[in-house]
Amino acid sequence: MNERDNIRWLVIMNPNAGNGKGKKDRARIEGLFRNSGITFDFVTTEKKGHAIEITREAVKNGFRDFVSVGGDGTLNEIINGVFSQQVCNPSEITAGMIPVGTGNDWGRMFGIPLVYEGAINVIRERKTMKHDVGVVDFFEGNEKKRRYFLNIAGLGFEAMVVFKTNKKKEKGKSSKAIYLYNLLSSLISYHNVEVEITVDTHVSKARIFSVNVGNGRYCGGGMRQTPDALPDDGLLDITVIKEIGRFEIIRNLKLLYDGTILSHPKIDGYRGKYLKITSDETLYVEADGESLGHTPLEFSVIPSAINIVYGTRLIPQP
Repeated sequence: MNERDNIRWLVIMNPNAGNGKGKKDRARIEGLFRNSGITFDFVTTEKKGHAIEITREAVKNGFRDFVSVGGDGTLNEIINGVFSQQVCNPSEITAGMIPVGTGNDWGRMFGIPLVYEGAINVIRERKTMKHDVGVVDFFEGNEKKRRYFLNIAGLGFEAMVVFKTNKKKEKGKSSKAIYLYNLLSSLISYHNVEVEITVDTHVSKARIFSVNVGNGRYCGGGMRQTPDALPDDGLLDITVIKEIGRFEIIRNLKLLYDGTILSHPKIDGYRGKYLKITSDETLYVEADGESLGHTPLEFSVIPSAINIVYGTRLIPQP
């Protein structure tokens, strides 16, 4: 008997993913799993953060293989469930994804098909690799908190756009067009902020527009803000967009999508194991599209932290 025949997956669906697409397609997706020959249990989330709770409890009950059916936020919650449990080493866990969200940026990097049949076939084939996991320590008021992320975290302007987009999601409105609208409309009110940036031992000060910290290459529905990031090199890729005007941002929007963002003279790229950002003015942070807290912030990376199921390694989808 093949080893994978003994695997029992826990499939965790977010019914609100993709502006309700998860709920609409649930019966179809569950039926495709049933017909695939994959052994699985199927559960749905009921509230924000529920996938974290489900995952923690499932690990206690012996599950080591998880499938996220939703967007990047649902997968992020599963990752945080894995890293907040005390039963086993997270490196014993395997995670895969059926993309149902609006951005699906993490799956884009690993050739996860948007067609359900193709994505489920990726799970059935179960090709795995070790994936680094990012860690961000942040504050909510005076309370220090921690969040784990698989793909990309952002602060400054990026976090403002994500916050506005998440507010729309809570009202049942979600699409790439809404994200782009929030990006452009936020340019009117946002201003650059003075920060101190420490990358490993290198310290610098700058007025910044935004900072992105990535294990992955894509965010915001296909933007390439950390275009050279590798998920298994034990390092974080860091893109710092320094003081820049709103019209210059609009003129250079294509740089966010074509992978040449680091060619701009006001954009710096770094690679390191540790990042600290402090600011006199409060800056907010998001991770994998989930709005979190604020500065001061510390980022670190856990190398080869978890196993992920991939379709094609590091070949971008168009």
